[in-house]
Amino acid sequence: MTTSPKDTSEAASPALRGSDDASHWWRIIAIWAVLSVAFDVVWLNVVGPHVPPGRMSDTANGAAFDFNVLIVMAVPVMIAIWVYMVYAVVMWRAGRGGPDPIGGERARGNNRVVTGWITITTVVVLFLAGFGTYELVQPEGAGGGQGPTPLWTPASHNVLQVQVIGQQWKWTYRFPSFGGFETNTLEIPDNTTIAFHVTSLDVIHSFWAYQLGVKADANPGQDNVAFTTPTQLGSFTVRCSELCGLWHGSMFNTGRVVTPLAFNAWATSTEHQLAANTAVLAPFAYTYTPDANGADGGYYPDTADPYSPVEQYGATQPAGQ
Repeated sequence: MTTSPKDTSEAASPALRGSDDASHWWRIIAIWAVLSVAFDVVWLNVVGPHVPPGRMSDTANGAAFDFNVLIVMAVPVMIAIWVYMVYAVVMWRAGRGGPDPIGGERARGNNRVVTGWITITTVVVLFLAGFGTYELVQPEGAGGGQGPTPLWTPASHNVLQVQVIGQQWKWTYRFPSFGGFETNTLEIPDNTTIAFHVTSLDVIHSFWAYQLGVKADANPGQDNVAFTTPTQLGSFTVRCSELCGLWHGSMFNTGRVVTPLAFNAWATSTEHQLAANTAVLAPFAYTYTPDANGADGGYYPDTADPYSPVEQYGATQPAGQ
């Protein structure tokens, strides 16, 4: 009586089948390890240093570092899936005219595989949760707005306050340490912690200093604080990243990181140059009533109510109104 290939397979000793299984797994693990290490080394040395948003501030550097960590951990998982799929197709495909490959009882309820999968995925998820929480806390909020009372504040006492005011469709900046002057030019010193106090005079905007790794919503009547510490000199772009009307796409300007000496010279000079303008501005505050000076900020159109009934800043109510 002849023995079919199926009968031969079923008659194979358990020891032989176990040895076969082990050799397959060791090959898969070896291929996976080599490809994963090769990818991670190439990524960290070739691509990693250029990952956006760059290295212009501690928050930008932190964002790039976090992205690299996630890539280095995520890609080996993807490679493991690909390696297993390709290996299974090549090594365990059914031959022409042969029986279909069936795992049988050994493919069900394998406690070692189940336990290993649950353990590995649990460790990865818990590690990333802890890592993400730490990375959010240690750079004073990772460059995102934390509202008027930030949970995480800088340890440094040398913090420069800069107010960011959004309105359709431009950004202006006030410097309370220098008389509260307001300008559409943003200069900040390097190696100094900056507290951006972000607000709006009309609709919702979003202050996005891309190269600094800072992004905070600008809401009317709200003070949204975001911290960063510039570490490199140079220019950065400020954009609005919240759809705010017809000319939203044109709502951008450029800021500069300069040395502390150059910043003090610029701020002092600008304070003197704009003294007459500053005198008629609203006194510095962390929020402002839109259109309080009849500036047509959006909430109180001049045709309906030229002067805010809530507050009046420097403007005199016209006679007869």
